[in-house]
Amino acid sequence: MADYVGPLHSWLIKNGLGESVNHTLVVSISLFVTLICACIVLGHLLEEVKWASESIVSLILGVGTGFIVLIISGGKNSHILQFNEELFFIYLLPPIIFNAGFQVKKKHFFRNFASIMLYGAAGVFISFVIISFGCRYIFPHLGLNLAPRSYLALGTIFSATDTVCTLQVLSQDETPLLYSLVFGEGVVNDATSVVLFRTIQKLGTASINGLTALGMFADFIYLFLSSTVLGVAAGLLSAYIIKTLYFGRHSTDREIAIMTLMAYLSYMIAELFYLSGILTVFFCGIVMSHYTWHNVTESSRITTKHTFATMSFIAETFIFLYVGMDALDLEKWRLADKRQSFSIFGVVIALVLVSRAAFVFPLSAVANFFTRSEAGKITIRQQVIIWWAGLIRGAVSIALAFNEASLTIFTRSGSTIFPDNATLITSTIIAVLFSTVVFGMITKPLIGWLLPPHMRRPAVDSEPSSPKEANIDHTVDGNLELPLLTERLQNLRNGVARRSSLRMLLEAPTSTIHRMWRSFDDAYMRPMFGGRGFVPILPGSPGSS
Repeated sequence: MADYVGPLHSWLIKNGLGESVNHTLVVSISLFVTLICACIVLGHLLEEVKWASESIVSLILGVGTGFIVLIISGGKNSHILQFNEELFFIYLLPPIIFNAGFQVKKKHFFRNFASIMLYGAAGVFISFVIISFGCRYIFPHLGLNLAPRSYLALGTIFSATDTVCTLQVLSQDETPLLYSLVFGEGVVNDATSVVLFRTIQKLGTASINGLTALGMFADFIYLFLSSTVLGVAAGLLSAYIIKTLYFGRHSTDREIAIMTLMAYLSYMIAELFYLSGILTVFFCGIVMSHYTWHNVTESSRITTKHTFATMSFIAETFIFLYVGMDALDLEKWRLADKRQSFSIFGVVIALVLVSRAAFVFPLSAVANFFTRSEAGKITIRQQVIIWWAGLIRGAVSIALAFNEASLTIFTRSGSTIFPDNATLITSTIIAVLFSTVVFGMITKPLIGWLLPPHMRRPAVDSEPSSPKEANIDHTVDGNLELPLLTERLQNLRNGVARRSSLRMLLEAPTSTIHRMWRSFDDAYMRPMFGGRGFVPILPGSPGSS
């Protein structure tokens, strides 16, 4: 517990506010909770300000608080609590990613799944290569020489995006295609970056060659698939348990508890076996929203929907607050070469801009080539927004830079006594601050200019595809896209023979796969695991009245 006590300990003791480490911890947490409340209030008051978003407000408030703490501590530190990468990866990240999967509009996500994977997986590899090689050939000219593995680590750290600012100003209902692409890419991008980073950690001091690169790719595919399977299995298990045991007949608290704990358990099991907890808990959230959430009572549905969203919101605010405070850590700045830090920062930002454009626009052209529906094509305006959304670097980049393994790469067994190592960390902090504040402030005006209200097309779905949509009345059959459905009805009226499944798959792959999945889901999955249409006849449930 003492590891999380900040630099205020001696000051609090001196002023009679802290008698022990435990009491100091209570005071520090109280101050941090107060800051989170202040972020919520300020975020609400600045809701209509074009340049502001809650993440930017939290970051700026964190910098201001860090400055005050720095003065109080006599210039020793700028933190209220001693944050580390374990706190981020074990406690803060799981609720954010799980809620993302739990609240996502599944139909839009999987309809654009190929494009999302292009951006989030293939795009990360392209960005990783460009940034790694760019750092490898530019940094020596700036007087910074690193080991080959360190350049690869830098490539993964600065390939991790943070799309929170963009998602806060996009609407799932007004811009469903754009939102699903930005949101989906953000989640897959973070997962891919973490998995790729851990793959690089396993390289040790081995030389980098073609065989090593092939092994990295195979390891990545294994981690990606195994993590996804684990998340789906955990979600299905929770659905089966709740459907079979009827927790709600005795206590709705047990339903909520089992959902929350099994989601967290899936993340921890993934971490235990060195898989991607991000992917696991994300797909666990998707499966839970499709099956488990429909098996609980109505009161539990309302409670879980808001509880998961609230936990995610608090965790995001906490992260941005601390990143702002960490920017004023004088220990790093004393050791770092300030001029070199800003030179490296400029190189990194330039590489991020180039690497982002190098895959967004070409991969968008590939996605459009294989998309038959005009409504599903990604316009040039949307491509610019997707490119801009991924320029922001945030908490994942910071966490990777401070991860124990990355400290071994950058700070040689956790020591920050080397100026080059401190320079790399301060450069990362500058890049995160600059991209979040500058790029984030321009995001809302840019989206308003590129996508004015008359160019936004509301989404029309057939069913509640996520807890957010549960109370919306949908009247359009969603098994097929509307043009294909109209064509089939016309063919039936005219006596035209039904086309083969293979032909339909080739002509409308997304619609056909969705129809085949719906048939399989209705016939086999929902009878066993529940889901939409399952009504538990229990007090307080939708079917009990």
